[in-house]
Amino acid sequence: MFVQVFSSVAIIALVLIQRGKGADAGAGFGAGASGTVFGARGARTGLSRATAVFAAVFMLNSLALVYLGTQGAAPPRSILDEVESHTVPAVPLSDTAPVPQAPAPAQQ
Repeated sequence: MFVQVFSSVAIIALVLIQRGKGADAGAGFGAGASGTVFGARGARTGLSRATAVFAAVFMLNSLALVYLGTQGAAPPRSILDEVESHTVPAVPLSDTAPVPQAPAPAQQ
């Protein structure tokens, strides 16, 4: 779970750090100085590779978590299974007290 959370936060941070495609249009109007920290193409390739690596780690970890989560799971049960397991077994009539008989209807 820790690897999953860490990789998702890393992907979010790396995507937010990268420059968008519209940022190249602003370079002609004087906004090109913001991209000189990593060089002309250094940040784009490095950050996109790191994003791809963390995305691969995220996907593989997701598959591993699903596999491990289904290993110890019990088979699904329906509500009818619950009713059948909680029914009271029938008691034989020989073990119970005699049942009083209803009087016979009067004949005319």
